[in-house]
Amino acid sequence: MAGVMDDEYWVPEHVREYLRALGFVLPLKAMEPYIRSWHDWMRASGSFYDYRDIDGVGRLYEVHRRSIHPAMRVCREWGSLLLNDKTQVVCGAQECTDWLAGYLADCGFMPAAQATVVRAFGMGTGAWALWVDADSAKVRIRHYDARMVVPLTWDEESVTECAFVTRAFWRGKVIDQLQMHLRGDGTIGGAGGLSLARAHTAAPRCKNDVDSGNGGVTVPGTGSGDAGSSGGGYRIVTVCFDEQGNEVAPVGVCPVYETGSEWPTFAIVKPAIDNTRVDMSPYGQSVFADAVDAIQAVDLAFDAMISEVDNGKMRVFLSDVMFDQEEDGAGRKVSIPFGRQDCTVFRKVMSTEDTIREFAPALRTDAQAKALRTALQMLGDLCGFGISYFDFDGAGYVKTATEVSSDNSALMRNIRRHERVLEKAVVGICRAAMAASRALGANLPDEGDVRVSFDDSIITDTAAEKQQDMAEVAAGLMTTAEYRAKWYGEA
Repeated sequence: MAGVMDDEYWVPEHVREYLRALGFVLPLKAMEPYIRSWHDWMRASGSFYDYRDIDGVGRLYEVHRRSIHPAMRVCREWGSLLLNDKTQVVCGAQECTDWLAGYLADCGFMPAAQATVVRAFGMGTGAWALWVDADSAKVRIRHYDARMVVPLTWDEESVTECAFVTRAFWRGKVIDQLQMHLRGDGTIGGAGGLSLARAHTAAPRCKNDVDSGNGGVTVPGTGSGDAGSSGGGYRIVTVCFDEQGNEVAPVGVCPVYETGSEWPTFAIVKPAIDNTRVDMSPYGQSVFADAVDAIQAVDLAFDAMISEVDNGKMRVFLSDVMFDQEEDGAGRKVSIPFGRQDCTVFRKVMSTEDTIREFAPALRTDAQAKALRTALQMLGDLCGFGISYFDFDGAGYVKTATEVSSDNSALMRNIRRHERVLEKAVVGICRAAMAASRALGANLPDEGDVRVSFDDSIITDTAAEKQQDMAEVAAGLMTTAEYRAKWYGEA
């Protein structure tokens, strides 16, 4: 295992070996090089940004290229366009809608979900998965990015079983925590595989993973006795490893938790983009995967513009007579330097003419800014925003909803595509949360149809549409109940 406080976390090899020993074929190996590359672009790190060059006399020196982090900017824009605090989940049963509104607000789901979307659009894949505290009858949603997600069972339509690997700390020690969200009769790895049938039905209630807050490790157990007694439901299996890769089982650990949910207890988040890197992979593809050259163009233009300004500073050349002198340790007269150490003041040796001479090179910032603008337009177009989204030469980025609707149809089409895929993930994890909460005693009716009401004010003129609907209510063409269901999420 790498250092405890490393700034990156990837699935350790001993966890991969454990999953292979259970009979799982891991799709992570084929996709990991791409995920690592996309992660580097999001951080603006790697050989493009930090490299070595050789000067005219053969000296090797290190160079850092400046960046405006265009890849991360693309991902953050998509996160803010798709999810925000005004996004609502609406159920067929109003009681479930109200319960979900309070539940999602209580666990801060939407702000964290937006961050999940940002990373999922950057690295191609993200996920939400349930975390259960059976002691206090609470269900929470954990957030993961592609580095921590290992699909176990999948087809071209969906992932039905998945593992999540994270790092946790227990009593001052670092451990790797593997959580497998599985369905069926409790046997892993086919015939002769590891049996995890309900051998812990008499176990005490516990949480379903490491709780770093109180320093205690609590791993999936069967909390409520008969929760999820049906063999077809989902269960959460957790295994912990120490720094040497040995399995550890701290006191109080319950390794299997029957959630009582027939719905998958996790949801995979991906952009609505085909994965053209690895065929039949359950992982998605970064939204900027085909725009890496544009990302390079943006940062090349930005770095060139900054270098132009830095190198174009005025230089001042001063005659020897302008410098005071002092004796060095050997008794020789030497000039006393003055001015900032930024190569803007130079001494003219053995010169008494033109005591002060200035040199100010002409700047080419207009040309550099034009190149940057072109690169940004290219980046916006390749990442689905349309050619004018990042055009800083206009009135700004997205101006008004009306202008976006009329001038940026590409952005509107892509938002709708991504919303359809994202809605499936949000609805799935909300159904699972309600099912798991029922198993812990929550009195909830059947939720019926579930949909997501996205905040489309950025791409539609919401105020104008509301006004139109109010006029239709006044004219009797729309009922008050229909209006409130559309704009307030009431069933």
